[in-house]
Amino acid sequence: MRDAGPSLPRNDPRQYDDLAGEWWRPDGAFAMLHWLARARAALVPPAARPGALLVDLGCGAGLLAPHLAGKGYRHVGVDLTRSALAQAVAHGMTAVNGDATAVPLADRCADVVAAGELLEHVPNWRAAVAEACRLLRPGGLLVLDTLNDTALCRLVAVHIAERLPTVPRGIHDPRLFVDDRELVAECARHGVDLRVRGIRPGVPGLLRWLVRQVRGGATPVDRAPHIVPARSTALLYQGRGVRGG
Repeated sequence: MRDAGPSLPRNDPRQYDDLAGEWWRPDGAFAMLHWLARARAALVPPAARPGALLVDLGCGAGLLAPHLAGKGYRHVGVDLTRSALAQAVAHGMTAVNGDATAVPLADRCADVVAAGELLEHVPNWRAAVAEACRLLRPGGLLVLDTLNDTALCRLVAVHIAERLPTVPRGIHDPRLFVDDRELVAECARHGVDLRVRGIRPGVPGLLRWLVRQVRGGATPVDRAPHIVPARSTALLYQGRGVRGG
């Protein structure tokens, strides 16, 4: 598996082209993104009207798509990386090549906006939040997850996690991590009442997964770790909010 190494700065988008073959490998570099996509999709109710639109910001290769099947949404994904979008299209999504801070879609077009593991990769996360809120219809739902701007998160997500065999080196820039209180306040500025909670992989499932990694075994899809609530938002947290009228 390739990583940023000395040739690319942290959080460089070109890493995703180098890692294009990893997206749909359940035990690959993006394994945890699969677990988070399932947990994010669980926050999305079935569509309330025909033709309801879900806009997936920073969609990558479309990992959210299988978990939304049957919920009745038109699923549009927005991402900078064309190699990832090509895979998203293969999984039934409509792809838009664009920046999450300047999305080429109309105001109030979306019933749901998802922003999973995006904000900690955006140099201006406030602009991405403004765009997510702009896209929402009144009563529309925002769902997201991201990394908190804490010393503990920087230790775990960068200094410890990047020592694990499957985690790409340099995939995160800890200077971009997002304080949960600031995020709640920014969403409120744009009319979205965001509620956040800490989340984490379940310990038994995570330990079994790590053992399989060490032994070189594959993890069956139905045995992948589940994301569960955590007492603290200090590491990883999930948000769900509704835009007011």
